[in-house]
Amino acid sequence: MPSIFTKIINREIPAHIVAEDEQHIAFLDIMPLVKGHVLVVPKEEVDYIYDLDDELYASLHLFAKKVAKAQESVIKCTRIGVAVIGLEVPHVHIHLVPLRSMDDINFSRPKLQLEPSEMEEIASKIKLAFDQGN
Repeated sequence: MPSIFTKIINREIPAHIVAEDEQHIAFLDIMPLVKGHVLVVPKEEVDYIYDLDDELYASLHLFAKKVAKAQESVIKCTRIGVAVIGLEVPHVHIHLVPLRSMDDINFSRPKLQLEPSEMEEIASKIKLAFDQGN
């Protein structure tokens, strides 16, 4: 059965996509820790990050770096935190979390519930910055 991320990749379910190329996609987390929390995913459905072949592993991180630079340019933060947990969805994903404090990347804290219009506005800003190469 395809993962929820594969369904997003195949456009079977909607997402606030901020960046995409032939091998990767990035979209807003629907239950973010902070505003601008993005998931970066390879289009190839692999469960565990260290099962990716070396080329895809490297390209995923380089793509994530470009997304993080776009986030930094539009989200007020000190830096972008990175987490790979991989227990929630059986499809490799990197969390890019705008940080103002260490607590911003605490996954046990309550998640935000943002209005769809606010999610769209954030996604549009990140996407524009990504497309412009910030």
